[in-house]
Amino acid sequence: MFDDILRRKEDEQKFRAERRLPPGQALTNRFPVLHYGPVPRVDLSTWDFRIWGEVEQPLRFTWEEFSRLPRTRLTLDIHCVTRWSKLDTVWEGVSLRTLIDLGLLKLKPTARFVIQHAEYGFTANLPLEVVLAENFLLATHYNGEPLTPEHGFPLRGVVGAIPGRDDLKVPYFWKGAKWLRGLEFSAEDRPGFWEQAGYHNEADVWKEQRYA
Repeated sequence: MFDDILRRKEDEQKFRAERRLPPGQALTNRFPVLHYGPVPRVDLSTWDFRIWGEVEQPLRFTWEEFSRLPRTRLTLDIHCVTRWSKLDTVWEGVSLRTLIDLGLLKLKPTARFVIQHAEYGFTANLPLEVVLAENFLLATHYNGEPLTPEHGFPLRGVVGAIPGRDDLKVPYFWKGAKWLRGLEFSAEDRPGFWEQAGYHNEADVWKEQRYA
């Protein structure tokens, strides 16, 4: 056990020097389950995913339709506001850039923010530039398997750091909502559930923007 602790501390020093471990974070090999409220029960036969707001045409996908969209695979370092970080996690899902490139999603010039709407009325907000970047994904799979209910099945927003890409903004992991049901594109920012509870609106991991 002592050897494991020593090895983890050595890894933390290494990854901090490589700018992969932000200030105040500790490495974990586990994937802690953190959320507010119960895990929802999902019926995929009635499930849908909507996109609306500052878009030329609102969109609605059934689970079958969403599952047929082109897939993106991402390797991300994820950082939780509760101070754990998990590196080299592998996700698969749909990129918003893909929807734009396919001509399905057409944004109005007034679109500047995105509000993620999830089960139980939960929301999480991000600037448009973050959700359109390469490190944000509408994820359906983790490490080659469908998401478990505790981690957001069937769909969650995921945001993290792509190793070696210092040009991307990286918010804490709560900024990707579990059990996602829709995206609202907005001209104005609206704080989400945790932001209204006192968490930082921007949540930059490198600036340790944990609380407002």
